[in-house]
Amino acid sequence: MSREEALQAAQLAELDLVEISPDADPPVVKIIDWGKYNYQRTKQLKKNQKSAKTFDIKQIRVGLKISDHDLSVKAKKTREFLEIGHKVKYVLRYRGREMAHRDIGFKLAEKIIASFNEEVTVDQAPIFAGRQLSFVIRRSQNAKTKDA
Repeated sequence: MSREEALQAAQLAELDLVEISPDADPPVVKIIDWGKYNYQRTKQLKKNQKSAKTFDIKQIRVGLKISDHDLSVKAKKTREFLEIGHKVKYVLRYRGREMAHRDIGFKLAEKIIASFNEEVTVDQAPIFAGRQLSFVIRRSQNAKTKDA
């Protein structure tokens, strides 16, 4: 159908002529109600955005002199984040003379990772930068869910 015939058909139907695939030879067009089509498309996009869940990296700050009880409280909060699907970044902050004992932070990081057993996988190994040691963990694929 020629361009003029398509435009006349659209005017007779009191609808719009919309180009679907301009790169095709010949170009593909469709006769539709553009207002209705655009409304439905934006409505679907908003629905998709609502249903799409974004996951963040949650941060847990820990000092080198943290007690076992405080560490278990942080671990409990970490498990909650992991169950939702977030990744968790642990940051061990060094203060003052603690900088002379960097190995204590690495031991604490290994202790934290070991406390989760097989529940987590380490996304980013412990790295020392500036005055802090950080590592990122996420829930492992074979971790048991609460439902199971």
